[in-house]
Amino acid sequence: MTVRLIKQEGHELTIEVTVNISGSMLHAEERIQQAVNEVGCLATQQALKQFDTDGTAIIMGNIKWTKRASSSKKYQTPYGEVEISRHVYQSSKGGKIYCPLEQRARIIRHATPRFAKQLSHKYAQLNVNEVCSDLWENHMRKIAASYVQNVADWVGGIACAKEEQWEYTTPQLDRAVKTVVLSLDGAHIPIKEEGYRQAMVGTISLYNPDGERLHTIYLGEAPEYGKSTFMQRLTTEIERVKTLYPQALYLGIADGAADNWSFLEQHADKLLLDYFHASEYLPHLAQAAYPSKTDKPQCETWLAERRHQLKHEPGFVDRLIEEAQRLLNKPQQNGQRES
Repeated sequence: MTVRLIKQEGHELTIEVTVNISGSMLHAEERIQQAVNEVGCLATQQALKQFDTDGTAIIMGNIKWTKRASSSKKYQTPYGEVEISRHVYQSSKGGKIYCPLEQRARIIRHATPRFAKQLSHKYAQLNVNEVCSDLWENHMRKIAASYVQNVADWVGGIACAKEEQWEYTTPQLDRAVKTVVLSLDGAHIPIKEEGYRQAMVGTISLYNPDGERLHTIYLGEAPEYGKSTFMQRLTTEIERVKTLYPQALYLGIADGAADNWSFLEQHADKLLLDYFHASEYLPHLAQAAYPSKTDKPQCETWLAERRHQLKHEPGFVDRLIEEAQRLLNKPQQNGQRES
């Protein structure tokens, strides 16, 4: 297999590729993939060079930077590792080194932008070992697990820094907003060598008078100790929505976590336990209504009916509470226990 640059005219490259496709189809495909990667590396080398300077002095703000040296550097790309010589600069006061190519090309921890994007996307879906396996099996790229984590952490840090300046613009709606539903939930995520931290998600949903959802704002926060960062972000978004729809009815929906309720009661007119968590109690009530093993068919029927009624019949929850109270006062049979 040979890959060579034939011609370059401006920003257009002509590359010649010779690849052997003999043998099994799998072996042919693997050699084709290798050739594709070689082409990608060669083209990326040339693409990177266009972001470098010609070595002359540059001015940034009130500081003059002059070329310190030309040094060789290896960069990671979707196709493989490439090495190029680029200019590095330093001010007359010394101190940190500045590389214009890396800033202009948006290099992240020696990764090109697309490769950093690929790593972050894969790492969001898979664990780090699966990412490394995927890169090798599907792209023929061997990458260390620590490098995947390093790049993904930097991308996440950049996103968090940028997000401080983001505002979620609510679109112009051609229908009246009658109700705004605020919800949040969290999950404890184990962090290696650091214990558990809580990742949070939240939504702000706008509904018209007919109960049709018109728009939803989605928020999420990476695992942190406590919920302070997420709560502040959600509070900011709620306040923006309230300036747009001050007359709407604000409903807070969450599970039974006390800190979720204490947050929502500051912003909502009414608080609601979400259907999923409320329905978790129904199997206990069904067992109390039909405690005998021979009552299993009736128990299952009762449970299915109550789940449907709880979800679809307004005001049914009050009837369900009354029924639960009657079951609580019902004399227990031998072997039956309270749930």
